[in-house]
Amino acid sequence: MQLNFTKMHGLGNDFVVIDAISQQVNLTRKQVCFIADRHFGVGCDQLLLVERSDLDAVDFKYRIFNADGSEVEQCGNGARCFARFVREKKLTAKNSIVVQTYSGLITLLVTENNEVTVNMGKPDFTPKNLPFVPAKDDSEHNNRYTLALKNIKSNTVIPVEFSAVSMGNPHITIKVDDIDHYPVQEVGKLLESHPSFPNRVNVGFM
Repeated sequence: MQLNFTKMHGLGNDFVVIDAISQQVNLTRKQVCFIADRHFGVGCDQLLLVERSDLDAVDFKYRIFNADGSEVEQCGNGARCFARFVREKKLTAKNSIVVQTYSGLITLLVTENNEVTVNMGKPDFTPKNLPFVPAKDDSEHNNRYTLALKNIKSNTVIPVEFSAVSMGNPHITIKVDDIDHYPVQEVGKLLESHPSFPNRVNVGFM
């Protein structure tokens, strides 16, 4: 199978974008992983599929796949690339583009200088909507939660305090004093697949 694709990036997030309207595309999870592989494939953080929408007043269906082949709800940087892609490939001439995602509808606005803004809706701080399962003694009112992360290799426990929010996909943010000396890779990896986040989570540090 041969596929035409475009490699793009938004603020360092890189994507393989595939037009599934002008060509027939039916990718398996294994094939998505192969394309995303940085050694043997094209290499990307995520693969984006441009499809037709079957909803009235909706321009496109926008599907997002992580490098491990899993389909996810949303990606703001990917949405910006999506808008540039469908315009430059002449799939639409609209400046305001409504797209259907796994988590609902979003509107992409292409400005006169060819920049893209994305209306991703209101942030949702409700744990069950991320989804996120907080500890029973955590308060939902101040949006501050704690987890004790166990590192099996070093046999240590790292206490982490964070805030949780959904923008169509799950995010948590950790405030740190010194990003250069904080174990970002270790903590990020432990939290991303923590059982408290059934659909996994994007981890950010500030």
